[in-house]
Amino acid sequence: MTNNASFPNSDPPLTEITTALDELTQAFALVQATKSEMATRVVTQDNAEVRLDQGLTKLAAYVESVVGTDHSLITNAGMETKASRSAPTLPGVPQLSANPGEHEGEVNLFWKAVANARSYTIEASQDPAAAASWTHVGIATSASKLIANLTSGKRYWFRVAAVSAGGQSGWSEHATKVVP
Repeated sequence: MTNNASFPNSDPPLTEITTALDELTQAFALVQATKSEMATRVVTQDNAEVRLDQGLTKLAAYVESVVGTDHSLITNAGMETKASRSAPTLPGVPQLSANPGEHEGEVNLFWKAVANARSYTIEASQDPAAAASWTHVGIATSASKLIANLTSGKRYWFRVAAVSAGGQSGWSEHATKVVP
């Protein structure tokens, strides 16, 4: 637009635009330089951490070569010993709730997640007093499961158990729902 007769008095003046563009260019350059410096510092920090880890590993190996597995001497050297592994424990029992699903023949089950549970097994029954009436209806890896293909108008009882490395928990209290 400079020296353009069609735009003799631009608003804002072109000098203001040029100044603002120069300021942005300088600010952008500063940000890019700061990002580059930050990346360099992060690499330097990561390298220092690797060197420290390697040094501590060598130091621990030295202490172990001198004292073997004598925990009191290892502790005396200012180091910690590994805790012995404990046997996995059974997970807690989930607390189950049931809501109608969005579609006919569906029930949405949900429960509070159980610590250390890897999955949950779900059973349903139309006659919960009869032990043989319970059937497997699903496995979940999160704390909810939509159960589909149920008979509308029928009452179902549901139960869930948590599964972990220690085994399966007891069954939850029953949740019941008449299927929509």
